[in-house]
Amino acid sequence: MLPQLMPAERQTPFHILLVEDEPVIRELVRSMLSDGSVEVVCAADGVEGLKLAKSRIFHLILMDVVLPQLDGVSVCRILKSDPVTARIPLYMLTAKAKKSDVENATMAGADGYIHKPFRGTELMALVERLRLEAASA
Repeated sequence: MLPQLMPAERQTPFHILLVEDEPVIRELVRSMLSDGSVEVVCAADGVEGLKLAKSRIFHLILMDVVLPQLDGVSVCRILKSDPVTARIPLYMLTAKAKKSDVENATMAGADGYIHKPFRGTELMALVERLRLEAASA
């Protein structure tokens, strides 16, 4: 059984954008992270993810590298070059695990790289750390 996220220390939910084309993974991550203090908004492709990222405020973006229409590294590069979205932590959540894949994502501005398959506790710990940082900012 996965641990629960800590109760919110503030009223405003922590907003996560999840850009993942695989419906099973998308639903797994959404259900794992969503609770009263965390809201997960999902996109199934890079174009939709880019549009959503620019349409509202997110505290974290989790993105696959391999996406339909526009790949995750390209979306990352666009978001990190825009002053409005550049400061949002963006973590790649992907099965692409070669050193060159990680380097490409890092060069595009990704703040971190989580390999699939990942442990739920690893992802929840990241979200909790970032949620607490956002609450104290």
